[in-house]
Amino acid sequence: MSFITTHSGHSVHMASPTPRMIDPVDIGRSLSRICRFGGHTRQHYSVAQHCVLASQFVPAEHQLTALMHDATEAYIGDMVSPLKALMPEFKRIEGRFWAAIAERFGLPGAMDPCIKNIDLILLATERRDLLCEGDSWDCLEGVVPLPMRIQPWSMDHAFGQWMARYEYLASQREAEVEFRRVES
Repeated sequence: MSFITTHSGHSVHMASPTPRMIDPVDIGRSLSRICRFGGHTRQHYSVAQHCVLASQFVPAEHQLTALMHDATEAYIGDMVSPLKALMPEFKRIEGRFWAAIAERFGLPGAMDPCIKNIDLILLATERRDLLCEGDSWDCLEGVVPLPMRIQPWSMDHAFGQWMARYEYLASQREAEVEFRRVES
């Protein structure tokens, strides 16, 4: 079998994902159930919550991309970064999924540096608030966590918040497109 069946019943082919296979409800539902850090957190902390937070701390034009920045994980799962670095084929598969997601939602093929920046700031914040002490992480040298404390959401709340954020940002995008159409 070379495909998965999503919550909404779509068949998503691992070797050749297409934008038509991508569904925002499937993304939100899956990400709300995937725990960051391979589950090595004090409480369940979802990728969906992480993405909602990321979307709130970038400029408006990058908010939908920030919300979707980990959407590939809804289809191929989450892999801890140190392991992912050892698996170049996984990165290629992830790239194919990002291309389908980006096309489906009209996002850029490459993410703006502001998204990587907030991802690092959130990583520092998450480490402080959600993980046990351990060795230092070189990637966080000089990165200052957010002043706010992260309080993990339940899976259902994370799904609801992710969907609400998606619907808001998608409607904003539609309004902008319509405005440009009328202006031209």
